[in-house]
This record gives sequence, C-alpha cells and structure tokens, in this order.
Amino acid sequence: MKIDFTKTPPKTYTQEEAFAAALAYFKNDDLAARVWLNKYALKDSDGNIYELTPDDMHRRIAKELARVELKYANPFTEDDFFNLIKDFKYIVPQGSPMAGIGNPFQIASLSNCFVIGNSGESDSYGGVMKIDQEQVQLMKRRGGVGHDLSHIRPKGSAVKNSALTSTGIVPFMERYSNSTREVAQDGRRGALMLSVSINHPDSEDFINAKLEQGKVTGANVSVRIDDGFMEAVKNKTPYTQKYPVFSAQPKVSRSIDANTLWEKIVHNAWQSAEPGILFWDTIINESIPDCYADLGYKTVSTNPCGEIPLCPYDSCRLLAINLFSYVDNPFTKQAAFDFKLFKKHIAAAQRIMDNIIDLELEKIDNILQKIAADPELDEVKATERNLWLNIQRKAEEGRRTGIGITAEGDMLAAMGIQYGSEEGNAFALEVHKTIAIEAYRGSVHLAKERGAFSIFDAAREKDNPFIQRLKEADGKLYYDMLEHGRRNIALLTIAPTGTTSLMTQTTSGIEPVFMPVYKRRRKVNPNDQEARVDFVDELGDSWEEYVVFHHKFKMWMDVNGMDSSKNYSQNEIDELIKKSPYFKATSNDVDWMSKVSMQGAIQKWVDHSISVTINLPHDVSEELVGDLYMKAWEVGCKGVTVYRDGSRSGVLISNEEKKEDKPQGILTSFPTKRPQTLEANVVRFQNNKEKWIAFVGLIDDKPYEVFTGLTDDEDGILIPRWVNKGLIIKNKNEDGSTRYDFQYKNRRGYKTTIEGLSHKFNPEFWNYAKLISSTLRHGMPIDKIVDLINSLQLDTESINTWKNGVVRALKHYVEDGTKAKGQQCDSCKSQNLIYQEGCLTCKDCGSSKCG
Repeated sequence: MKIDFTKTPPKTYTQEEAFAAALAYFKNDDLAARVWLNKYALKDSDGNIYELTPDDMHRRIAKELARVELKYANPFTEDDFFNLIKDFKYIVPQGSPMAGIGNPFQIASLSNCFVIGNSGESDSYGGVMKIDQEQVQLMKRRGGVGHDLSHIRPKGSAVKNSALTSTGIVPFMERYSNSTREVAQDGRRGALMLSVSINHPDSEDFINAKLEQGKVTGANVSVRIDDGFMEAVKNKTPYTQKYPVFSAQPKVSRSIDANTLWEKIVHNAWQSAEPGILFWDTIINESIPDCYADLGYKTVSTNPCGEIPLCPYDSCRLLAINLFSYVDNPFTKQAAFDFKLFKKHIAAAQRIMDNIIDLELEKIDNILQKIAADPELDEVKATERNLWLNIQRKAEEGRRTGIGITAEGDMLAAMGIQYGSEEGNAFALEVHKTIAIEAYRGSVHLAKERGAFSIFDAAREKDNPFIQRLKEADGKLYYDMLEHGRRNIALLTIAPTGTTSLMTQTTSGIEPVFMPVYKRRRKVNPNDQEARVDFVDELGDSWEEYVVFHHKFKMWMDVNGMDSSKNYSQNEIDELIKKSPYFKATSNDVDWMSKVSMQGAIQKWVDHSISVTINLPHDVSEELVGDLYMKAWEVGCKGVTVYRDGSRSGVLISNEEKKEDKPQGILTSFPTKRPQTLEANVVRFQNNKEKWIAFVGLIDDKPYEVFTGLTDDEDGILIPRWVNKGLIIKNKNEDGSTRYDFQYKNRRGYKTTIEGLSHKFNPEFWNYAKLISSTLRHGMPIDKIVDLINSLQLDTESINTWKNGVVRALKHYVEDGTKAKGQQCDSCKSQNLIYQEGCLTCKDCGSSKCG
C-alpha cells in the first residue's frame, strides 16, 4: 500500500477507536484484538494508526499481491486475494509478511527466518565477529536467525595468537546470546538458534551451557545428531568425535562412550527442555536444496524454532492454511472435509508465497538503498551490505517458500476424530500428503507461467526420497516437473503459529488444543455492590474469576444446543469436556509415542521440517524422554523437542526446597564482610530522553550492591559503550572515608579506573542505593526487591526515574520462571506473568514487556 502524504493525509485512528473496532471484529475477543492492534495494524513511528480493523490490513496485503501479479500471465485480482485472506479464514500470511507487506513505515524484510554462516572451517576472530554483526543486522530487520558452531575449534586447540589455545565453543555461545538480547524488535527481542554437531569434541560443553543460570539466555540450542551416533547409542558401542567434524584427517580425534553423552542430552532435556535434537542425516538425506549443495545450498542449521533447515544466507517466508475452515458442518454427524476447495486453495497459497518473494526482493532493495544512504564509512557498512546482497541472491535464485498449517487440533475435533488416535493420525497424514502434492503441482504450474527457479536441474533431484515419494503418489505431476521445472526450490513447513492462531481463533499449528476451558481474572471495583469478588491479591486488589472457552469448543457447545453464556461450576465443566470431541485430546492427554509416530509419518510429506513439542507431565522419567527421542529417530522425524511440565522452572523448585533450611528471609549466603573487589555488570537504559547507567556488583553471579545514575550530565559518569563488565573496588579516601571505584580494561588491555561511584551520582540516588544494596546483601529474593522498589512512593520525577532504572537493572537477575505478583499483562490483562530473561512474559498470550 502506497501512502502519498503529498495529497490528502490518510485517515488515522486513536488507540481507543482502533481497539473498539478490532474488538467488534473479533467478536469481543479481547486478546485477539490487542494482539492484532499491537503487532500487525499499520502504524508509524509516532504511533499513528492507519488501519481500523484486520479488513484494512487484508486489503493492504491484497493490493500488493495483485500489483505483483501484473508482471505475469493470467493475473489474479485484488479481490481474488482479499477473499482468500480476509477474516483469517483460509490463508494467513504469518508474522513478518502480515506486518510488512505494503508497510511504508518499516525498512524491514518480509522473511520470518534466516540462517547465516562462515564458509569452510573458518573460526578466526574475524569470522566470529562477522557472524555476530550479521546476526544483529538481521535481527534489527525483524528476522529470527540460526547458525551452527561446529566450525569453531575445540577448547584447548592451538591458535596463532596471544592466547595460544582456543577457548572452545561456549564463550562464543554467550557472545551470540548477548547480542540477541541487545536487539529490540518492536517491543520484543530477536530469536536465535545455535546448533553444533554431536561429532564436535566440545558438544558436551555446548549441551551443558544453558544449565548454568543466567548463561546463554538469548538463544535456543539444538544438537545435530548423525545416524552413526544413534547407532552407537542403540548398540552400546563407542563413537569417535573429530575436529573438523567428520574429517578424514582430523586435527583432533577422540573415542567416547555414546551412551554417556546420550544420557546427558536426555537428562538436560528432561530438566530444562533443552537441547532440542536435530536428526541431521535425515535432514540432509531428505533435503531437496542439498541436491544443489555444491552451488551454495548445503544445509548448515535451522531457524530458531527448527522448522526451516537452511543453507547460509537463505531465508524463508511463512504462511499458514487454516485447516478448520475446510470442514463443512463442523461438530455434527454430517461433518466432512472439502478436499476440492482445499486443493484449489493450496495452489493459490503457493501463488501468494511466490508473489511474496517478489515483494521481499523489493524490500531488500529498500534495505540496500538505506545502507547506501547511511552516513557511516563504507568499511563500516560493508558487512551489512554484503549480507543483504547474499540474501538477495539466494531469495532470487532459489525462491524458497514456507507453506504450513494451523488448526490441526480443531480440524480433527470438528470432524469428530480424536487427536492422537489411529484414525486421527491417518486423516492428518492424508491432509498433509494432499498439501505436498498440490503445493508442488502449484509450483510446477507457476514454472510454466513464470519460469523455473534458475538452477533447477531434474537430474540432480531424481534420487531424492521426497521427490521419489511425489513420483509414486502422482506420476503426472512428476513428469510435468521434469518438463517444466519447478518455480521454488523447496516449499513446505509446519511452523508454530502463536499469534496467528490467536487471530484465527483456533488451535496452534499441528498441536492439539492446550486446554478447552480455562479460568481468567478481571479486576473489579471492590466498592461495586454488584461485583462478584473471587480473589483478593497481596496488594488488596479485587478480582473476578470467569471461565473462558476455547473458541471452537464454544462453537461445539452452540452447535449442540448448550448455553455457552452460563456460569458453569467446575464439575459441570468437567462433564462438558467429557462429552466433547476434545476429551482426552489435549496437549497433556495425547499419547506421546502416538504423537511422535504421527510427526514421523507427516514429516515424509513436509520437505522442510516440523515444529512440534511433546508435552509431558512433571513426573515422567528421564528414561521415557530417551525412549521418545529414539522413537523419533526411528520413525523419520527431522527434529524433536520435549517439554516436561515445570521443567524450565524445575531448578527454581529445587532451590525453594533447599531454602527451607535457612532462616526465614535469608536466601543467599553472602560473606558478612564486603570483599574489597567485586565483579560487576554494567546495565544501560534510557528513561524518556535521559541516558542512565547501573553498576551491579556480584558475588557468585548474584547481585550484592547497585549504583545507578545519569551518564550524560555534568556530574554524570561516562564510560565507553562497549564496556559491559568490570570490577567495583572498595577504597579509602585521604580523609579515611570509603569510596567505590569502577575499573575496566580498555581495548589495549590497560586498566582504566573511574573513582567514586558513590559521589559521581546524585546523593539522593546514593542514599536509596545503600538501602537497596542492604536488602541485596541480606539475601532478599530479587523479585521481592523489585516489588519493594516499585512500591516506593517518591516525591520527585528524577528519583522516580532512578527507581525505574534500578528495577530495570535488577530484573535481569530474577530467576527465569519466577511468578510476578500484583501485575497484569498490558495485552490480555492476565495476571499470569513470569520473569523470563529480565522481562515480564505473559504465559497466557506470550507478550513480553522489557523495562
């Protein structure tokens, strides 16, 4: 959509107007309305809103898709596209395409995910820093990023610099993780996947890195496991690790007990839900792009959720087909799946995806123009420019797409089929096989009209297992592909559809329903005589509890003559669920082995991969996790992730148990006398237009004291932007009084000392800092200190700004999973908030607030 400000200014809407309209559009679904308005409604950097409802957004997208069509034969019209995407009913461009198509206010990519990487086995510091910069440059354009660390030499290897030996993989994991946390993407942080081959001698260190609290918190991690390792586990035989990995002439080689390392992977996944596993030989053997590996399409890693394995500098855009909408007469005995309409729409979805590639190439042109116009020196801009030129080349050459689905759980329920049953798995397989055949047919048809992707070579692909399955299923499609080629190098995926499913008001992706009925709370005025108060929190606020029905569960009730407006008791709710097609079909009910088998069968018809999580109850054994992983490999899954209920906060639970032996309120054993020197982290932040800085002194990585103040006034403190660590040293002044100095190493390795943190800042700040530091030293839990600071009633604007800064600095040290009390989500108003990597994250809608 082109907005011409030289003519009549376009109409804008207030937040209140747009929310009211969106709420009506989503039939009073507060969460869906807020998600759409906050994430996808067209707005400029000043907060002006240009779209009143998703109809406006869908019209914007349809206009752009139709504009692309004019370049080709037999063009679709704007209305053709609008009718496919309106109401989120049939075809839903996901995430970046939805936000970015026709958006003149963002210079950003339409790709959801990227993979980057160094060529060959380069692990020089220059190569490491290049990847770091590329990662940041992609994240600032809204992309999720993955890259592999298998090229980095193992710990203790000889290097030709002053260090003499390599530090190994883990420090670089921390570097890339920290870079991710620094990049903001419209209120959220970037997403990163780090992977490493199990064949790498440092793979065990990689696997263990995330267990250490506060380390590698900005990345998902997955291990690339080869068939040889799995055979060694199965047969209880040794396994040889090498560097370079799988080298015929390795510089490092060692034999390990495969089962010992396997048990470590299983234990860590059981305890913390990571690492994920990538069955790498399955990925490579099944990959069609790897038929072109010598032309730059060798798969090296995956995107952050694991559903798109990619070669360096390739990217992918995502789209979901809403499966529920193809069920005629849902939740009745006459329910039937409309395969005829479904096939027609799959071809249209592939057409939309190909058009989005053209729109992406335009976006990349805009990014390159922006880089060229930036005032930095050419050598500063070189890495970013070359990055986008590489991405442009891959997008134009391979034209990779990512058609997926959402609402699998609701589709099966609407058909009266239990998710996870034999019948359910068989029907799901038929649906996904249909998607594969019709999407490839659509890509062949596009090749006839628009030309095949430029390096298409049928001879290269002829032995690929996926291509062979297509040949067996539909010979005509196969021979048409030999004659005309294919428009796109690879086509299919199954991605998670978090916010997408909120707007389609369906189950997410391939997953079953999480809960068909749940309770939420809304704040009420306690003076309202008519209000029902079910809960009073620690702050004295009153709340009413109310039942929320999953949208399609409510539809089932309405179709079958039940009153969804009634205030049901818990026993009545339980009885309703038993009667429904969602009974024994929730994420916690589905048989785990059945779900793995279903994933493996469907994977045969998905040329990329599948993002799916096996949800397990808290009390399952580690042995079961190992059995699930082994089963996933055997049935042909490309990757697998398990989540044991409470596992991400399981460490916190065990900590609580240990804390019971301590005197009440004393949770951390600090020395009774302050050490002269403390390690310290530097935290920078901005309140309004003022720049602030915090120095947090640490003992055993736990906050012990804090100093905070302005950085840019006459009495403030100035240190280089790149300094984020140092020492706080307790010293004496000439008059015998105490002062606290900050010391750091400059780029040449020399020590630089800034004297007197205690008097560099406003004395009022210092007095409050002493109070806060005292509570830290006595071991008061960080989340309680955050609550305490937030509750302080302070008089001046500057001291309140200081207060907010201290809170922001200390939130980084609240253990992940800690529940935030007395606060509510800005998006959905839920009180189900937890601390996650220094931010408040809503467990109901997934929105995150940092600061």
